[in-house]
Amino acid sequence: MAIPITVLDCDLLLYGRGHRTLDRFKLDDVTDDYLMSMYGFPRQFIYCLVELLGASLSRPTQRSRAISPETQILAALGFYTSGSFQTRMGDAIGISQASMSRCVANVTEALVERASQFIRFPVDEASIQALKDEFYGLAGMPGVIGVVDCMHVAIKAPNAEDLSYVNRKGLHSLNCLMVCDIRGALMAVETNWPGSLQDYAVLQQSSLSRQFEAGMHKDSWLLGDSSFSLHTWLMTPLHIHETPAEYRYNMAHSATHSVIEKTFRTLCSRFRCLDGSKGALQYSPEKSSHIISACCVLHNISLEHGMDVWSSPTTGPVEQPPEEGYEHMESLDLEADRIRQELVLTHFS
Repeated sequence: MAIPITVLDCDLLLYGRGHRTLDRFKLDDVTDDYLMSMYGFPRQFIYCLVELLGASLSRPTQRSRAISPETQILAALGFYTSGSFQTRMGDAIGISQASMSRCVANVTEALVERASQFIRFPVDEASIQALKDEFYGLAGMPGVIGVVDCMHVAIKAPNAEDLSYVNRKGLHSLNCLMVCDIRGALMAVETNWPGSLQDYAVLQQSSLSRQFEAGMHKDSWLLGDSSFSLHTWLMTPLHIHETPAEYRYNMAHSATHSVIEKTFRTLCSRFRCLDGSKGALQYSPEKSSHIISACCVLHNISLEHGMDVWSSPTTGPVEQPPEEGYEHMESLDLEADRIRQELVLTHFS
């Protein structure tokens, strides 16, 4: 006679059906230093996340109804900032590793649902002008409203043998396109591109490119490094500088573009699940993309709550395919060439 097998929730086995909420861990019972060391964020910020995400995380589902929003958020923050489902992390808040995984999925979904609320370009003229003034004050580069670059995040090999995710280092990754302002706040994020795509190809196929090509933010531009193609809305460095003005342009470009390089280092330092030191994200490309987006949303929320983007310790350069592997992208856009030359002559002569 066949014996029916019942799949039981780990927390149900441990704590029984009478526990509808798992309030075994209380924020008020621990210090801020403990919260920072375990979850990467202070108490008040965690309370803000509970207020922001609580309704979404309280949705009645068979598996997650017993775990409070506060506990789910702590579990997710623990994973984002440590990069692992270590037993000690679940033990600290009183849930199993399986429940940790479900909490990460729930919180990730809730954050991604709010991405457009926190990651966006300003639309009013005053804010656009403020961006230009801030970037100009940094290194004298006029007209800039953001800096753009790509960052690879390692993922496990997809189940299907898809070589499109293998990057120049021979590792499986997602190539993530991001734009930030001078504070390191992200204004555009696309995390779904396969690692085999070079940066210029990612930008070429992105929604960001379509928006700027359609005339968004006229008389403004982004700055990108030499792995991108020159456009009327994207200024890249000169491959060879032949005059003092061209040298000054390249120096100002480099100093301004370094903002996003520093932002990448900060992201990977704060959210260790992105930096590869704990191994690749053990999810499908789609779920990995959502986790990266969730970390980007958290990054911007932390800025809105006064947490300086540069306050996180950095641990060296972000792991990227070697720069020498990129070919310099020569300009095929005569109008873009004209705009860059006019910029050099007008502002750097």
